[in-house]
Amino acid sequence: MRIAIKRALISVSDKTGLIELAQGLHQAGVQLLSTGGTAAALTQAGVAVTEVASVTGMAEMLDGRVKTLHPAIHGAILARRDDPAHMAALQAAGITPIDLVVVNLYPFRQTVARAGCTLQEAIENIDIGGPTMVRAAAKNHAGVAIVTDPADYPALLQALRTNDGTPDGTPGGTSGEMRLALAKKAFAHTAAYDNAIANYLTGLDDQGQAQPQALFPQLFPQVLGLQFHKLQDMRYGENPHQSAAFYRDEQGDTGGIASARQLQGKELSFNNIADADTAWECVRSFATTQPACVIVKHANPCGVALGDSARSAYERAFATDPTSAFGGIIAFNVTVDAAAAEVLVQQFMEVLIAPGYSDEALTILAGKPNIRVLVQALLAAQDSSPALDYKRVGGGLLVQTPDANVSASDQLPVTDSHGLRIVSRRQPDAAQSRDLAFAWQVARFVKSNAIVFCRDGRTLGVGAGQMSRVDSARIAGIKAANAGLDLQGSVVASDAFFPFRDGVDVVVAAGARAIVQPGGSVRDAEVIAAADEQDVAMAFTGVRHFRH
Repeated sequence: MRIAIKRALISVSDKTGLIELAQGLHQAGVQLLSTGGTAAALTQAGVAVTEVASVTGMAEMLDGRVKTLHPAIHGAILARRDDPAHMAALQAAGITPIDLVVVNLYPFRQTVARAGCTLQEAIENIDIGGPTMVRAAAKNHAGVAIVTDPADYPALLQALRTNDGTPDGTPGGTSGEMRLALAKKAFAHTAAYDNAIANYLTGLDDQGQAQPQALFPQLFPQVLGLQFHKLQDMRYGENPHQSAAFYRDEQGDTGGIASARQLQGKELSFNNIADADTAWECVRSFATTQPACVIVKHANPCGVALGDSARSAYERAFATDPTSAFGGIIAFNVTVDAAAAEVLVQQFMEVLIAPGYSDEALTILAGKPNIRVLVQALLAAQDSSPALDYKRVGGGLLVQTPDANVSASDQLPVTDSHGLRIVSRRQPDAAQSRDLAFAWQVARFVKSNAIVFCRDGRTLGVGAGQMSRVDSARIAGIKAANAGLDLQGSVVASDAFFPFRDGVDVVVAAGARAIVQPGGSVRDAEVIAAADEQDVAMAFTGVRHFRH
């Protein structure tokens, strides 16, 4: 049922679009009620508004903590329009119904994220009246519209301008479908708000200080509230007999796969998204000063390379393992131009993702309409909020900070601040130092146990996901041989320490002349001795890159 809006209450912290909304409501003949700062902003803009205090008969009190908590407000919102007893009670109390509530809440999350925020500041930014009005209006959405997001203002105003198709041109209003949709969004809004408060407060100790294991208070609270917004239902999950959906973290855009935009191609599958995430996170970890390409198959990079252009980076990455690259996911850290597109379409790929495409490249890619082409901006490190990693286990959830401590721009030998040190008698030369840094960066995205052979800014062989590190090393060598690549003079990265010298012996026998690994084994001395015995350089990072 469509309901006309005659009276609206507006009280917003985020004043985006406020004046335009109020002016539109006023032009539609809606009486506006408001509080404090919102009322002042409307008055200053020349919009007629009635202060809530004149309706309740009570001025704001307790430093603004009490403004709208009054029967004249909540009775006007909560009364059921289809219940004669409710409407009679309003009439007896001299209360006029409120048909629209426009409220967004104190900026709690932004406040506690600010450096130096005190507990008292956080407490004062816990909204009471706002969530109460939002929940009241959402509960009574059968007769009241609730708007919490400025993005919904245009649709609301459009609804007021649209008549319901009756011959007499009855003025427009909100439909039942619209009010229900707004109510769903409102309850999600207050749930996220309450989650943020609970996360913050349960992340403090008894003295109101951040718990010592937390980088900021709400990182690992005692009670963890999460909210994700559904982007799409999927045809199926990891396997056809599984159902699935894709959600985006409510915390916002971190430049990841969840905010990528699809330009062409079939609907993304569950596995497409999972693999594209690995490819994108890997490629965007490289500096944009040199084109990089990452090819992923079944969650593992099967080819990674730097190049003078997008095309050369792709060709070098593809050559690592052409067999595995078939049907893979391809990611670039630079714009894909026509030269790159011409070679890309010669191979079967599932997904292509890059920060941009030339017009010519898009025309070429359009000739392969099944390729899922995604675009995502490369955000600077300071623009990417720290996302947490979640792993569901039976009856629980593992939560950790991301493994993002080593940049591809790091070169060996490096300063002590990076915790890296050369432990062998032989020092890596400049070229080996660059390749060790490159190999170490790639190893971060390869499933454990990971072994990565590299030379000249490209992978030569990748061994992934084996129970034995020696087996991973052997598989990497087999992969290189199958691709016709020579490992002589290469460098190798291991995501975790070599527990015995046998792993070192295998990679050196394959042709490696420099090794980077975390170190930390009780047999480090034996492993270092093996490197010295075979006159190869070895660096310890002090950091492990397990990926399961």
